[in-house]
Amino acid sequence: MFGAALARRIADFFASGPPAPSVAFPQLTPREREILEMVAAGRSNVQIASALYLSPKTVRNNVSSIFAKLQVVDRAEAIVRAREAGLGR
Repeated sequence: MFGAALARRIADFFASGPPAPSVAFPQLTPREREILEMVAAGRSNVQIASALYLSPKTVRNNVSSIFAKLQVVDRAEAIVRAREAGLGR
């Protein structure tokens, strides 16, 4: 037997459903996350550009933006951070 207050809290907990999954690197745009995923998978800028139908310069600009937002200095450091977050597998 539960008290009314506890029963209400339990019912509210189960009624709300599972918590929303957290997004890795919320400061990145969806396109930047997509590019970071490909960088972490070992793709070059030219390969990413071809796969996403972008120019290599656009990809290079996005990669630079990703580096700034993640506060990393190079591609290797970005890959390490991305793989630690579960990207690029």
